[in-house]
Amino acid sequence: MKNARITAAAALTFAACASGQTPPYSIVDTGLDRCFSNDREIAYPQAGEAFDGQDAQYQGAAPAYKDNGDGTVSDINTGLMWQKTPDLKSKSTFAQTVAGAKTFQLAGHADWRLPTIKELYSLIDFRGYSARAAAQSKHYLDTNVFAFAWGNEQKGERLIDAQYWSATEYVGKTMSGNPTVFGVNFADGRIKGYPKVSPRGEMFEFVRYVRGNPKYGVNDFADKGDGTVSDRATGLVWQKADSGKGMDWQAALAYAEGLTLAGHDDWRLPSAKELQSIVDYSRAPDATDAARRGPAIDPVFKMSDAEAWYWTGTTHLENHACGFAVYLCFGKAMGSMRGEKMNVHGAGAQRSDPKTGNPADWASGNGPQGDEVRILNYVRCVRGGEATRRTSGPALDGTFTAGRSRPMAGGGQEPRPGFVAHLDKDGDGKVSRQEFDGPPPEFDRLDRNRDGFLSEDEAPKGPPPGGTPQRKRQP
Repeated sequence: MKNARITAAAALTFAACASGQTPPYSIVDTGLDRCFSNDREIAYPQAGEAFDGQDAQYQGAAPAYKDNGDGTVSDINTGLMWQKTPDLKSKSTFAQTVAGAKTFQLAGHADWRLPTIKELYSLIDFRGYSARAAAQSKHYLDTNVFAFAWGNEQKGERLIDAQYWSATEYVGKTMSGNPTVFGVNFADGRIKGYPKVSPRGEMFEFVRYVRGNPKYGVNDFADKGDGTVSDRATGLVWQKADSGKGMDWQAALAYAEGLTLAGHDDWRLPSAKELQSIVDYSRAPDATDAARRGPAIDPVFKMSDAEAWYWTGTTHLENHACGFAVYLCFGKAMGSMRGEKMNVHGAGAQRSDPKTGNPADWASGNGPQGDEVRILNYVRCVRGGEATRRTSGPALDGTFTAGRSRPMAGGGQEPRPGFVAHLDKDGDGKVSRQEFDGPPPEFDRLDRNRDGFLSEDEAPKGPPPGGTPQRKRQP
């Protein structure tokens, strides 16, 4: 039985740690415990059924934290210690954040640092989703132990303006040639590159400092010579090549579940956190340093397309919708700004695509930066680690539906293209100020007839000049 083989693989991982300790780079589970089709929540599929093999069916190391009672939180899995409550009333520029780490002291420790993007991403919880209001949303962070704040709408921010700086600077440039730093958004569940400075001003974000386990996020790859690559830091074994072609999410799941390689048939589609663990943030196709130029992955792996994006088994639950799944960009994270295609978020970004459909229906992209929609993404399978097969989850309650689709004549559903369709959460055919996924001044600029709503005719062709709208520090 496949279940038994997966359990055995997990046992081998632990046996490899003769000291009884988990690997230095332990991948924490995403927390996702529900299964989905392309447009609704479903019961856990059985082996061979459609949509079998997704994130919830493979449980990794369950998130485990200890509140130390001194303003710090220890992560039992990763060995990292975190600042429990950052400054949630004001935000900092990247330069201020870096300088602050040098003098920051808490709980008798002075060795705090700005977390790398892999350290910061270890905290993300994919049971989150953002909607029109905080009361209808759930953060991508365990707020039983960590303090959290949504964006302050009273100060001109969006609800989802809850980005945190990492220490990981992009080795290329994004938008209009902007120096860029990666951050995690714990309000909308994404990794994006944010300009340090743009023509519209400096970027201000939250910061949460970390200390401990300097080996976290450091890979230790070995080519096993049989079409696989092991990462001794995480205990995971990876497919050296990829699927060789792009496919939709359902096909990606089936490809992974059907793969037999190097004498093993317990391969799976990686979770968002598993796949992000092999991103090499020291590389990018547009790296300024030619020696670092290439896909954001160690050259030990083979890429069918240097600009490829790769599916994960993790559904993205934005606005109670389940029609999108998470992917990682190993090539540039493309988008459209005023009709021009460009690298808006950097190789190494984590975003999400519709699980099915025709990319041509999304010609204007998705979201404020016009994120390119591909749908037919590549697959790189994984096995081993701490994953164990799970056969059931919470009772279905009808909370999650596709959201961004419309009925077709004669039944079925098809994507709803266009600006309004992307943001129209209440289905009234227009975008209200509350639904608008951008800064309030931009809404006012676009609302030419001053009726308090945006129509397709008023839709932007891309973000304002200079790249992602920047937010000024609030007093």
